[in-house]
Amino acid sequence: MPEPAPPHASAEERLGTIGVAHRAVGGAEAESANLAWWDADADDYQATHGGFLGDADFVWCPEGVREEDAHLLGDVRGRRVLEVGCGQAACSRWLAAAGADPVAFDLSGGMLRHARAGNDRTGVKVPLVQANAERLPFATAAFDVACSAFGALPFVPTLETVFAEVRRVLRPGAPWVFSVTHPMRWIFPDDPGPQGLTATQPYFDRTPYLEVDDDGVATYVEYHRTLGDYVRALAATGFALEDLVEPEWPPGHSRTWGQWSPLRGRLFPGTAIFRTRRD
Repeated sequence: MPEPAPPHASAEERLGTIGVAHRAVGGAEAESANLAWWDADADDYQATHGGFLGDADFVWCPEGVREEDAHLLGDVRGRRVLEVGCGQAACSRWLAAAGADPVAFDLSGGMLRHARAGNDRTGVKVPLVQANAERLPFATAAFDVACSAFGALPFVPTLETVFAEVRRVLRPGAPWVFSVTHPMRWIFPDDPGPQGLTATQPYFDRTPYLEVDDDGVATYVEYHRTLGDYVRALAATGFALEDLVEPEWPPGHSRTWGQWSPLRGRLFPGTAIFRTRRD
């Protein structure tokens, strides 16, 4: 009998990650690291989370808030919608089924490969674009709505650059709604268990978190912002904050997703959803 195939290498193994660091990281290094990371991790991410996210469902966060119930985008029928950092683009396929005209983009070709597979499985052919959120390849005032469910924002050096680009491609009065890891989570270890309940990192320390190889080169980069940083960046780029949703952990929801768990979820928020509008 043939030997069973060995398990495929993790993203850390493929990229030679050996440790973590905290230091300043510029745009070019962050883009290179996160492009490589999400390309390397795309298969594992989809295998782990694809069932929860669905092929054509709009899930805002690990707490399971769905656009079908929350209506954070308003009526999307006939609207041109841009999904920022789309991953496998399940949100955009849901939007298409709801009557919108979505376009989805992501930095990672690996994630877009899964988005194309999702298009094929569902027969919903959402347009897919590979792009950096800091340099959008779309015309000015081309969209009626923009949204992002945990896409792009934690991985870019400046919020203002992305927000300004989103504002540029939106029409006046258009909503921009996005979800991110709640900033207070920064102070805790990335652990869903009891070890993740003790604060270890200063909330006000904006030094990026890195994973690095044996040469100290970043293989993953994530940036921290406080709630105030998000509010000020929105105001500086022409967006009015209409609501900040901090989802509670729902009763009976037993899923652990990375650092998200029932243990932590019942004590403090894991997600922040910003509902804003372009001036």
